Amino acid sequence: MNRHLSPAPWLLLPLLTLLLAAPPLAADDDTGMAPGDPHAAAFSETDFPSATVCAGCHETIFDEWRSSSHAYASISPMFHKFEQKISDLAPTIGDFCVRCHAQVGTQLGEPRELPLWERAQVSREGITCVTCHRVKDAYGKVNGERSVVPGDIYQPIYGAGDGSGLDAVLENEDQYAIKTAEGGGRGSPIHTQAIEFTNLSESEFCVSCHQVAVNLGIKLEVVWEQYRDSPAFRQGISCQDCHMSQSPGKPVGFETGPAAVINGEEINPDRVRHDHAFAGPGYPIAHPGIFPHVEDYRGALRQRTIEDWLEFDYIAGWGTREFENKVKKGEIEVDFPRAWARPSTRQAAARLIDDNLEKIEQKRELRRQVMENGSSIDGPFIEGEAAVGEPLEFAYRITNTNSGHNLPSGSLGAQPELWLNVALSDPDGVTVWESGYVDSAGDMADLHSADVRAGKIPHDDQLFNLQTKFLTTNVKGTDREMYLPVNFDVDQLPFLRPPPQPTTVINHPPGVRMEGRSLPPLASRMVNYKVPGDLIAKPGRYRLAVRLRSRAEPIYFMRFVEATREMEREMNAWMLDIHPYTVAFDVNAGDQ
Repeated sequence: MNRHLSPAPWLLLPLLTLLLAAPPLAADDDTGMAPGDPHAAAFSETDFPSATVCAGCHETIFDEWRSSSHAYASISPMFHKFEQKISDLAPTIGDFCVRCHAQVGTQLGEPRELPLWERAQVSREGITCVTCHRVKDAYGKVNGERSVVPGDIYQPIYGAGDGSGLDAVLENEDQYAIKTAEGGGRGSPIHTQAIEFTNLSESEFCVSCHQVAVNLGIKLEVVWEQYRDSPAFRQGISCQDCHMSQSPGKPVGFETGPAAVINGEEINPDRVRHDHAFAGPGYPIAHPGIFPHVEDYRGALRQRTIEDWLEFDYIAGWGTREFENKVKKGEIEVDFPRAWARPSTRQAAARLIDDNLEKIEQKRELRRQVMENGSSIDGPFIEGEAAVGEPLEFAYRITNTNSGHNLPSGSLGAQPELWLNVALSDPDGVTVWESGYVDSAGDMADLHSADVRAGKIPHDDQLFNLQTKFLTTNVKGTDREMYLPVNFDVDQLPFLRPPPQPTTVINHPPGVRMEGRSLPPLASRMVNYKVPGDLIAKPGRYRLAVRLRSRAEPIYFMRFVEATREMEREMNAWMLDIHPYTVAFDVNAGDQ
């Protein structure tokens, strides 16, 4: 198992939570840990059941969901860094962000700044089971302000089916070893009604969190608007048809399988079953001890808190046979935290982390599939005959093969990044020209690159970048490309306060607007390049290598929100190369 794919254990905590102390723990053994399950602290199942409760009957769905971006929404360190920076700049935002990322936590009354380890487990689960299956009203564009119906596990749930399978189970409580009320026996707790809620199967259900306008009048999420104007919308293809299908990003139908497995028996084994991995371009950089979520922390791990996991250095190999043998022989000396003092506990943690890293690799593959299923590269189309000393002109065609939304889509402004990297090598294999290269931090060599600003590398004048930016108007009247709608020329908070004039018509304050570069559904764009003739110095076989590169966050933006260096490293480790290939062609001697 490759252990470099996820971040070091100390990188997760957002700046705010690092400043907040956890409550003292009562000791239960020589490790000083508290009794009971720390992941259930401050959680009452009478309000909002955890996904781990649902996993008992819906294990396959839980396994798909537990590594999804929905499950990651509340625990993401990058979200917390971003949210804290925005709250520092605009204190009026309040719980605007967390009411989507931790909606149940918001309904439980948790303050937006509450540390992860003090939140209810169901709050840390982000977009968890009840976030969708306990919504009974169609809300539309409400910026995340919809309500999850409270109630314990026995209360009704809302789904795409008519609940006929559940009715058959409830009629045979003894056969299925279930219980339908607290104190009703030793069986597995189960909800007593499944109500069909057709809105759950419609794209409109996704709108309230995937079409968002921030308080200053700028749309941060525009997925719904792109979809509403797309061929997919006109053809009746829904968000669920692509993101929950059996082929990531393609409306090719759904898998079939049981809605639940109760006491070993499949319920409705041939029904249509939606994939709850919700395939998309997002990815986690969280510690694999706390994400993906697990159904249960068993044995010694049951006593370990989030803070404990953040101290577990799995990158160094804690708990592996090789590492523990070196510790035993005295070849390695480590001052282990109290929670990880026992070798057996470290070994149990290493096994869990290996399982989670394997799950993360599955998510990486889903990400690759959904990105490659939604794009294509054609070319190179070389103009004329290539000759020594003559400029080389060529082009590639980039196509958005997705019929549902732009390439890329999602949150605009700082993210996401998608750019073309092209490199030319000569007959000796030496790279003589490149566009789409990155600087020492991993950023593209555009106006935001620290190395470009410092004069360490040249600006990439031919860069093809589909990332959306904001344009802010400075006091002198000129425009400046920014990654947030913040004018740093004089006042650092001119646009992160509600403007005095209405912005609903023009969708932005007068001094800031979005500069969209993404490709609309099924659209293509030609990318033209020109290599100076003096770089074509010798005849022979040259090679052009091309790839689209994708990353969720630029490093300069991560530094703006004060992310850790470890977070930067993991963001770069998840950089994805899409459709990489190389084409060889001959350059003749020309007039030489």
